[in-house]
Amino acid sequence: MDRRDPIIRFGNDGWHARFDGSFTQDNVARVADALGLAWADADPDSTIYVGYDTRHEGKRFARLMGEVMASYGLHVLLSKTVSPTPAVAWACARDPQALGAVVLSASERSCEYGGILVRSSDGSSANRTFLDKVESLIPSQPPASRGKVYEIDFMEAYLDELFEAVDEPVFARHPLKVVVDPLYGAGRGHLAAVLDRLGCTVVQIHDEALSDFAGLHPEPTDPWADKCEQAVVAFGADLGLVLDGDGDRFAVVDETGHLLPPHQFTPLLIEHLAVNRKRSGRVITTLSSSASIVAQAHELGLEVSSLPVGFARLYRELCDQDVLIGCEEYGGIVIPSHLFERDGLLACLLICEMVAVTGKPLSQLLAESEGRLGRRCYIRRDVRLESGQISVLRNVLPGFNPEEVAGRVPVEVSHADGLRLDFADGSWVLARPSRTDPIVRVYAEARDERDRDELLEATSRMVREEI
Repeated sequence: MDRRDPIIRFGNDGWHARFDGSFTQDNVARVADALGLAWADADPDSTIYVGYDTRHEGKRFARLMGEVMASYGLHVLLSKTVSPTPAVAWACARDPQALGAVVLSASERSCEYGGILVRSSDGSSANRTFLDKVESLIPSQPPASRGKVYEIDFMEAYLDELFEAVDEPVFARHPLKVVVDPLYGAGRGHLAAVLDRLGCTVVQIHDEALSDFAGLHPEPTDPWADKCEQAVVAFGADLGLVLDGDGDRFAVVDETGHLLPPHQFTPLLIEHLAVNRKRSGRVITTLSSSASIVAQAHELGLEVSSLPVGFARLYRELCDQDVLIGCEEYGGIVIPSHLFERDGLLACLLICEMVAVTGKPLSQLLAESEGRLGRRCYIRRDVRLESGQISVLRNVLPGFNPEEVAGRVPVEVSHADGLRLDFADGSWVLARPSRTDPIVRVYAEARDERDRDELLEATSRMVREEI
């Protein structure tokens, strides 16, 4: 086996593979050996945090990971219980002796997948330079050495922090009824516990300990959010909250059972922070995120920066002290005053606080927001290609400048992150090859579904046939 075996490659947020494929004990131990060597080389006396989600043999894989890293003399702390990724990252960031953290989770992927997420000392996603170094250190065979790990509670202090992060008296004045759907993931029981402590009436679904997720994908989108939408209506709840598998992303369901995707709830959250909480600062987002985020920032007089996809890129901006919020197209929200990483649980609590503060139902808040900013329809599609086609596309795309797409002439062309075309009516489309998979992600947004879908279809066809 080659030292840089191609089956182990880190994407922007770690390594993921199938349990019936390359996600095995031996390969987890190989990755752990490389991480242990890299971290021990930087500081042999430092602390490493290890957490895990609800997937198949999660704690066993996490313990193996910790024991291999501990063999390098590192002080490894293993979570006593299933813990969301932001809880592990927060614990690491609050420990001055910590050098990094690892979470055994495949996030929103189906139960057939395992994953290893790597975090830096401040809780942020590990940067590309470090991940490349780890890849180069992965041995050809699993190591035999093991060290001692120590189990501690990651959750109590983190949940206390979440409770303190919102305004408890507001909830006392306007108690909410909330449906919480962790989709069998790592947020199970944790978000509901904080809401209960705040005085909310909580109905939790999909909260059993099922490592196969009962066939669901722990992704906060339809159709996986269908049961939450139905439960909100059935129980007469004020809103529903859907977490992904590791709790770093989320979605919201309004009181009518309508699922609000990120391009709808993110502007509402920005307004809540700036208007209701009287906070200021820059808004950081990605080039593939909705234009409604930029429009909201401009309306509120906030500076906004749009960056290429990948949370490592956002991190460099988040380190500045003047950032109010960081947001990505998939629903990841960062409040840098809390943590330099996405935290779906905190964002959910802030959404609840917004409803309690305003006393308005979510559907009304959304209607008022779209009345000011305009309605936008957003979509994403993954176009699968052969590996050779992807390689050609990566070479061709930087110099490709189409004269028109779906009968529309671009007014602006950007190659900062794949190929993005903006049009005079405010619509846009982006084609971006994945770094780790043989797919091209195509994003499109327009004022109505017909124009959006025309842009999506034309660009997808262009990727498959013309480029």
